[in-house]
Amino acid sequence: MPDIGYLNGHFSSLAEIAISPDDRGFLFGDGIYEVIRAYHGVPAFWEEHYSRLVHSATEIQISFHLGPQDFYHLLLTGLQQSGYSDGKIYIQLTRGVAPREHGFPLNTKPTVFISFREMRVLPIETIKEGVKVITVSDIRWDRCDIKSLNLLPNVLAKQQAQEAKVFESIFVRDGLVIEGATSNIFIVKEGQLRTPERNHFVLSGVTQQQVINLAQEHGIEVKFDRITLKDLREAEEVFLAGTTIEVLPVVDVDGTAIRNGKPGPVTCALQQHFTELVSQL
Repeated sequence: MPDIGYLNGHFSSLAEIAISPDDRGFLFGDGIYEVIRAYHGVPAFWEEHYSRLVHSATEIQISFHLGPQDFYHLLLTGLQQSGYSDGKIYIQLTRGVAPREHGFPLNTKPTVFISFREMRVLPIETIKEGVKVITVSDIRWDRCDIKSLNLLPNVLAKQQAQEAKVFESIFVRDGLVIEGATSNIFIVKEGQLRTPERNHFVLSGVTQQQVINLAQEHGIEVKFDRITLKDLREAEEVFLAGTTIEVLPVVDVDGTAIRNGKPGPVTCALQQHFTELVSQL
């Protein structure tokens, strides 16, 4: 099936989508985005993604008047037209088309773009055996709670990971672990599940919150906490969480093995619980 695109009210083949070179998203990265994963034709946790999209739009003063039910209808329509049962939905909202001036006009019409592609999952060996990560300095701006299009630091961090032949780069700021370039991070210490404090330096993850809910439902204590680099490297378990990777074990940080290089019991249990959760959507 062809990949499907939606642009400002119209669906078409993704190859036919054309966005103006004067769009401020292209010129300035003046916009926001979300990624939603669909399981068996159902856009998972779409309400949480919608809420985060509205939050990001509000924080950068972009008008977004699409209501939640209309948003959901768009997602379902695109999935149906694409024919993908397991899909990856990318939503991008920019301030719209305007002459290239840094100050933005107040009457521009936002550009709403959505793509619907087939979800390509990680190899089963990667999911079961875990991945390696490195730590890098966090050079991003101070409003990482906004899911902005300005991702150059993340791009560079991901490239560092690729060049180091590992899966992910973990941002560290002032000695504290923040999050991955494309993921949230958890550690297990003394049986307690810990994830970095939520503030302007961290994007609150939709999958992250689902994992927290599952952990609490199964009697695992969860704490938002200051996690040092030492905590990370000496953790009993480490794992990543994200829309496209779900719950992914980390078995090596900066060349140091975590739990003898094998996924731990808490991570494996949460992987199973998450699989069961999305199977019921």
